Amino acid sequence: IDEIEALSSIYGDDWCVVDEDEKIYCIKISDCLDQPKWTLCLQVILPPGYPAAEPPIYQLNAPWLRGQDYTELANSLEEIYVQNLGESILYLWVEKIREVLVEKAQSSEPEPDIKKTTEEVDEDDGDDFLLDYQPIQEDQIQMLNYMTSESQEDEELPPVHHGNPVTDRRSTFQAHLAPVVTTRQVKRVLEKLYENKKIASATHNIYAYRIYCEDKQTFLQDCEDDGETAAGGRLLHLMQILNVHNVLVVVSRWYGGILLGPDRFKHINNCARNVLVE
Repeated sequence: IDEIEALSSIYGDDWCVVDEDEKIYCIKISDCLDQPKWTLCLQVILPPGYPAAEPPIYQLNAPWLRGQDYTELANSLEEIYVQNLGESILYLWVEKIREVLVEKAQSSEPEPDIKKTTEEVDEDDGDDFLLDYQPIQEDQIQMLNYMTSESQEDEELPPVHHGNPVTDRRSTFQAHLAPVVTTRQVKRVLEKLYENKKIASATHNIYAYRIYCEDKQTFLQDCEDDGETAAGGRLLHLMQILNVHNVLVVVSRWYGGILLGPDRFKHINNCARNVLVE
């Protein structure tokens, strides 16, 4: 309680109480400049065991935050938690995020692309969203091309397992899984999935993969949001927590016109977890 009161007074209007009873809070963090160009929203849920025994459950939201940026920031937050076990860490988290944003503002990186990339932002679009949406699966496959040599012999297409679909307020989620040991197999599985007209027409096809390289004893891993901001990073984080490897997980979402808010991430991760267990 003392920590929440302190944070509320420190951050003022940038601190938001989403649900007092459930201890859900949200804070808007910027790069501190007069006209901030890098901003991020941190949402946290404080479980009953926090801070003595449980870490906060968190969600990082920003249109530009995806892939490597998300993974690096998430790793930094987890490192802070491990270094301060049993202590209140929200202030340390917020200031770490701010430090990253300031570094971005001071670097030569171009300003973030703040165009709307997720339907949860487009509250006024309604059903028009489905008509305006153009699938970008072609781009995803092209992104993998640079990682795979065309001179390689065609590898066998791995078997693809489809999980049970889940529907909530007209949005449907379904996970697909394939064992993979090379990025070329990842590319082949994605191409095969997108041959299915239903999957190709999904509003988002979020995916992540982890491949263990025995010779280097390291992981080759990557993820893709496909317009559902931060979903790919969260999916990859789930796979890291479950310590799965040599697998590609794709979660398709068909948007039904009703905003789900944070529940959409719960469904994406639950579908992925279920298909991994199966």
